[in-house]
Amino acid sequence: MFEFLRKLWEVDSLAPHGICLLWRPELIWTHVVADTLIALAYFSIPGALATFVSRRPDIVFGWMFWSFAVFITACGATHLFAIWTLWVPDYGVEALVKAVTALASVATAIALWKLLPQALALPSPTQLRRANEELHARILERDRALAALEQATAEQRRTEALLRQSQKMEAIGQLTGGVAHDFNNLLNVVLANLERVERRLAPDSPLLSPVRDAMTGAERAAAVTHKLLAFARKQPLSPVMSDVNGLIGAFAELLRGTIGSRIRLQTELALDLPQVPIDPNQFENAILNLAVNARDAMPKGGVLTLATRALRPEEGTGLAGGPAEKGLVVEVRDTGAGMSPEVAARAFEPFFTTKPLGRGTGLGLSQVFGFAQQSGGSAVIVIGPQGGTTVRLLFPARAAPAPAAAQAGEPPSGSDALPAGLSWAGA
Repeated sequence: MFEFLRKLWEVDSLAPHGICLLWRPELIWTHVVADTLIALAYFSIPGALATFVSRRPDIVFGWMFWSFAVFITACGATHLFAIWTLWVPDYGVEALVKAVTALASVATAIALWKLLPQALALPSPTQLRRANEELHARILERDRALAALEQATAEQRRTEALLRQSQKMEAIGQLTGGVAHDFNNLLNVVLANLERVERRLAPDSPLLSPVRDAMTGAERAAAVTHKLLAFARKQPLSPVMSDVNGLIGAFAELLRGTIGSRIRLQTELALDLPQVPIDPNQFENAILNLAVNARDAMPKGGVLTLATRALRPEEGTGLAGGPAEKGLVVEVRDTGAGMSPEVAARAFEPFFTTKPLGRGTGLGLSQVFGFAQQSGGSAVIVIGPQGGTTVRLLFPARAAPAPAAAQAGEPPSGSDALPAGLSWAGA
């Protein structure tokens, strides 16, 4: 082995490669320039590979790049020795360099062929693009599903809130009806005895004035119970098939005198509306209550609009008397500051009011709500996005219901004597 290596290093009996080229300059320097350029290129490629792998530690099969770098570096060294042996016959060293290059070449080739199936299994740019498109489609589908879920959840919450509000209003109505019934009976006793006392007093009796004041107060209290009975849907009604546009047209002049000169009244009455079974007097009272509330919401003036239109199919499903295919909607719109959602949620409750103490009992809107419900319809409040409030009264076009029995007893004579639409206090 040592003898072999010793002989490999011997150069005494060897001639440089330039002799084979007869030392012709054009051949010598062509080999020198060509091998130099090849060596420089070979040495620069491993540098580029090393830089790439070091900066991209996530690259797949990074070790293969290092194998190529070693192989190409060895190839560059063989070209440098080709230049050296033109003048110095160190063919033994050149052989060792070529042997190392051969080993690196074989090892790299074997590793590359073994790696080929795994490399072929890697996704191509087209496959990656398709996978990204599929992933994007799935993300869009998921987003649509989440949006639909959020919408369904919001709708469920809204439905639950409406159900809770309906149950609360129903419970309040039952309690209100019971209290109003008992209170109305007591007022009947009070008024009957006051009338008896009045008949027995002399015309010049000093007690006559206090008795009449007491009767007036009892009559006003009876009017309050009448409104509570309206909210509880226990007031006596006399529904007839009515032309709502005609009622509003005939009632508009009275409203103009009630709302004042600062507020402009306008009507938007749709044509070809069906007749609906309502109590005309109670309907005018409801419109008057809404107009008074709208007037109070516009202290600096504004526009009050009375509008009618046909009932939409989706609106006919939530009526108190059951779903209805035909009917109409009466809208009372104002241009005031509007209500907050919290106030709108409680606006129909009896005795709820935002007015200062002494300026309202909070029964006006509750009476409107009770009248609409007892007529088989409904009442809703819509808050405008730019301010203003719209109260919608929805009435089905069904056969007129039978007049409601006076479950709380007939109201006292004083309450029946009130003019149609008169309200002691707004909502």
